[in-house]
Amino acid sequence: MTDGSRAQQREQTRQTLLRESRRLFATRGYGAVGLAEIVSAAGVTKGALYHHFDSKAGLFRAVLEQVQQEVARQVAATAEAQGDPWGRLTAGCRAFLTASTAPDVQQVMLVDGPAVLGWSQWRALDEAASARHLTEALTALIEAGAIPPQPVAPLAHLLSGAMNEAALWLAESADPENLADTWAALSRILEALRTR
Repeated sequence: MTDGSRAQQREQTRQTLLRESRRLFATRGYGAVGLAEIVSAAGVTKGALYHHFDSKAGLFRAVLEQVQQEVARQVAATAEAQGDPWGRLTAGCRAFLTASTAPDVQQVMLVDGPAVLGWSQWRALDEAASARHLTEALTALIEAGAIPPQPVAPLAHLLSGAMNEAALWLAESADPENLADTWAALSRILEALRTR
């Protein structure tokens, strides 16, 4: 076996572990899934799992990063499809709230993420995945004169915190109307930022 095919096999094993653990974590929750179940579903040994991940929490972190990156890409693509800075901000915010209502995203990103990794680590991953897009959108709005000049960092953190809190609340809610109500409330908050 060549080095290239070994590397390809290692990457395939890693991707299988991520896929199967994500499926299990999303459907049953982190606490209900054991390593034996993950390796069985992936068709690998525990040694293979430990070759790629140092622990169950390390494997979960990789799954969470994958989910957060997918949500960030989805939000960015939705925002970038809009022709003006205001449309990009509102479309991106709405896309984040909508993506956060998917059951697998809720379980991994919103329910288990903060519980397994702790708030600080979860928040750092969240910032790495999506904070740049929000900061860029707000900067573009200030440059376009759509919102008054102001420091971007505090505003980005306030909006991010509001949306994360709304997403956490939506994850615990069983009422499908809550997404529309949450978007309406967030729209009013965003509208208040606009230059009159």
